[in-house]
Amino acid sequence: MQPRRVARELALLGLSQMSPGKEVALEDLLLAAIRTLTQELEDTLEQASSTLKRAYEQLELHPASAQAHLHEAMEATRTAINHLGTATHLPEWVYLAGQAEVQQFALQLIQTWYAHRQAIDDLMQRGIKGWQIQRLHRMERDILRLATAEMVFLGTPVQIVMNEAVELAKRYCGEDSYRFINGTLRQIYLVHRAETTAKP
Repeated sequence: MQPRRVARELALLGLSQMSPGKEVALEDLLLAAIRTLTQELEDTLEQASSTLKRAYEQLELHPASAQAHLHEAMEATRTAINHLGTATHLPEWVYLAGQAEVQQFALQLIQTWYAHRQAIDDLMQRGIKGWQIQRLHRMERDILRLATAEMVFLGTPVQIVMNEAVELAKRYCGEDSYRFINGTLRQIYLVHRAETTAKP
């Protein structure tokens, strides 16, 4: 695992647990991220379990019309298996996330977002077609916020930011979220570039 990739993941997982504007201790960020990671895994397993149970009930009661329920159950199970696969890397992730350079970059991402949160949300809103930011899934919104902060205010090349955001979306969001994240970030970048070049 690459240290910067771990830092982005650490920032994403820690973002929802941190109080905006409050000084964040490095160990608190790591603990918050691990708690989020654990909760995401538990929620995914619980959802897969209940979806499988419903599918089996439908199969017993209405075998002819159970195909849609089975498909939904298979998708939920696949997501749970992917999350379990992620969990197998947890010791390595915790080790890397404990390194000072990783934690510092994660904190820099969060602090950059916080310092420019209104400008970032405004830019995101101009880049998102037909959506309201607040209606996005929390993980999608946080991925977009951190990626926009990194792309616009930290000067990371746009292709690196987009690739990393897509990888995060594949790990933490729904099946088609990575396409949405990719397309939306492209739009945000184009809007930002157009507005920057238009300025005298």
